[in-house]
Amino acid sequence: MTGVPPGTLFVVATPIGNLGDLSPRAAEVLRAVRAVVAEDTRRTLKIFAHLAVPAPPLLSLPAFDERGRLGPIVERLRAGEDLALCTDAGTPAVSDPGAALVAAAWEAGARVVPVPGPSAALAALAASGFAADRFLFAGFLPRKGGARADALRALAAAGATVVLYEAGNRTRETLQDLREALGDRPALVARELTKLHEELARGTLADLAFSRDEWRGEIVIVLGAQEVPETAVDDAAVDVRIDEELARGSGAKKTAEIIAAWSGRPKREIYERVVRRKK
Repeated sequence: MTGVPPGTLFVVATPIGNLGDLSPRAAEVLRAVRAVVAEDTRRTLKIFAHLAVPAPPLLSLPAFDERGRLGPIVERLRAGEDLALCTDAGTPAVSDPGAALVAAAWEAGARVVPVPGPSAALAALAASGFAADRFLFAGFLPRKGGARADALRALAAAGATVVLYEAGNRTRETLQDLREALGDRPALVARELTKLHEELARGTLADLAFSRDEWRGEIVIVLGAQEVPETAVDDAAVDVRIDEELARGSGAKKTAEIIAAWSGRPKREIYERVVRRKK
């Protein structure tokens, strides 16, 4: 209808596990909108079952075809309908589908309203005990190749707390890669947050990488900023760390990278010392 102002897109955060974390405001919005845009309609139906109310029309917006399904949804907004955007868990568009729809809603002149709530990244960060005044959220690392190496180098230069997502079956490998690229800094692994088997483990990257063969479930990794000693590290302390790394099975190059990052001493100098210690 001509002259009807565009509707509102509510970006609604939903529970990451425990349905009790759904906020009253989120529940109110979900009850009131004309339709809900959902990453997986089956997952969103569980929220309405929890609320014990009938679900409105659910519009599927899966990650694999987000842009291909925007047209009809944006037309609803242009026609004046109020819609809610939900993903399977947590806050839409944060390592989840939704960013393309939010951008399209702005372009269509619709009002965009965030409805804050659960976020696995912020929950893990808050529980880590690491500095949170400045942090980098890096989502999922590329799985392999040059893109992964580039991403690890960027994290090494971040100079702040880092938050990552990872799948359980790749967590051990990622912890090892982070240790090699960033040094053996303090870290937290948060597993299955707010769910029945929730677990938080804190230690160094080396401790966590070698603590078990396999992690399971949905994982958040929080990396504390590198703890560089305030005073110069003497040779004896360097040798102790070298011996610890070699005892874990690290090669000379990897050991030199880790110890150089920890001590602030030149990597070439440390490498030569590692070679001598191995002999």
